[in-house]
Amino acid sequence: MFITDIRKEFYDIVVNQRIALLVSSDIDALCACKMLQALFHCDQVQYTLVPVTGWQDLCTAFLVHKEQFHYFVLINCGANVDLLETLQPEENSIFFICDTHRPVDVVNVYNDTQVKLMIKQDDGLGMPSYDDIFHDEKEGGSGEKDRAKREREILFDYEQYEYRGTSVSMDYILIMLKLGPLSNPHSISQKFGHTYSFKGFSLFLLFSILYNNGEDLHYEITHGIMYLHLALYQHWSLYESICNSYHLQLQALVHARLPLKQVKQRFNSMDMSIKENLREDIGIQTFGVHFGFKNSFLANDGDAAVALLENTEKDESPSDNFIKALDFRSRSNLECLHGGIDLAKKLKAIQQSCICTNLILSQAPFLYCYLLEVCLFSKPMALTLLCKYLLKAFVRSTRNKHCKLLPLITALECSWLYFVGKPKMTIVICFLSFALPLISLTLSPSNGFIGCAFEKAAESTSSRTLHNHFDTSIIELKMEDGTKFLNALITLLS
Repeated sequence: MFITDIRKEFYDIVVNQRIALLVSSDIDALCACKMLQALFHCDQVQYTLVPVTGWQDLCTAFLVHKEQFHYFVLINCGANVDLLETLQPEENSIFFICDTHRPVDVVNVYNDTQVKLMIKQDDGLGMPSYDDIFHDEKEGGSGEKDRAKREREILFDYEQYEYRGTSVSMDYILIMLKLGPLSNPHSISQKFGHTYSFKGFSLFLLFSILYNNGEDLHYEITHGIMYLHLALYQHWSLYESICNSYHLQLQALVHARLPLKQVKQRFNSMDMSIKENLREDIGIQTFGVHFGFKNSFLANDGDAAVALLENTEKDESPSDNFIKALDFRSRSNLECLHGGIDLAKKLKAIQQSCICTNLILSQAPFLYCYLLEVCLFSKPMALTLLCKYLLKAFVRSTRNKHCKLLPLITALECSWLYFVGKPKMTIVICFLSFALPLISLTLSPSNGFIGCAFEKAAESTSSRTLHNHFDTSIIELKMEDGTKFLNALITLLS
């Protein structure tokens, strides 16, 4: 059921209980988790944080903690499946879910005892009514068959498209405003950085409200500063930032005739007059944090947190990476923060090399890109970001109008991971929505059928696949099944 009064139906219930906090390992969930932690710390709520990377992790985490906890808060996971059937909980287990994955499973919506959804009901859900999909009394003969057929059609129309709803971190911002002051307002700056160019001044005002309610933070927060819409530009040269960014404003910089000597040195060392002119040309408002004079970081430097979340360079568990990313803006953890920025630079460099080698091919109903083993992109979020980067670059470079409207499927060989003892390949889908004068990448409802297509292709070819990710558009399959799987996918989408 949907929660309408967040204080009475959620916070007043959990504030005196021990909570199991099950959080998806993505940047949106990380920001929401940071805000909920701040609220729990204010009221001394006891909780256990468990990062989960997929359905297997979620089921395992629940089995481990179901005897110790009766209240579970799920962040960015659990809403788009029948949670009670998946986890098989006892009747005294209560789940509070805030999730951006759509569509929301109808059983979760109409269960009024164990599943509580912290989701806006006006979020374009298109939920079918209870009477249309459930009935208690059986109708005899053909009447029952007709009703069952109608129910299947309604559910198919509702569930066939996968898409994203409102960001969970944006939902938690509203929850924080309703429930109490924020002890550390900069904890939400990461998500603000990702959405700032679209939300603009309203987010700046919201941050100001939260900042005024905060305590002494032991470091300086600057808001309302002008930010260049460039990747990590404060941490390397302007030239490198331009090469690794894909915003439309960069076209103006190409013809700006900036001195090559200036743009190839670190941004902080550039001539002050040139930097000020740049801020006027492609600047947007944002905010940042400063640790003394040397260490300055912007909310938009979110690549560092993403890189830390899915760091594959060290033999560390996903939970360890999540905890590091959760604390990546801490003053006492500057080494980790700089390490995340270095990883983000490596990701950008590999993205650029993929574009230069022209790896994208047209396979009739979609574009296809196959990558050999690249460990840095062997995790879902980094691979999805790579897909978006490749697709945007391809669209701006190709003259084929038809190709500009096609989705991109990227396959990555991961020999260091094992699927039933053998190398596996991860496939991720990325869609393009084209609208003049801007090009944006979204998983829109009209394109969100790919999860069903993956399942059909795997079923028709008997491909050995693993559907463990919360996004159905990401699957894993054995290498030797890759060719027949893609051929079946071409047939399905043609």
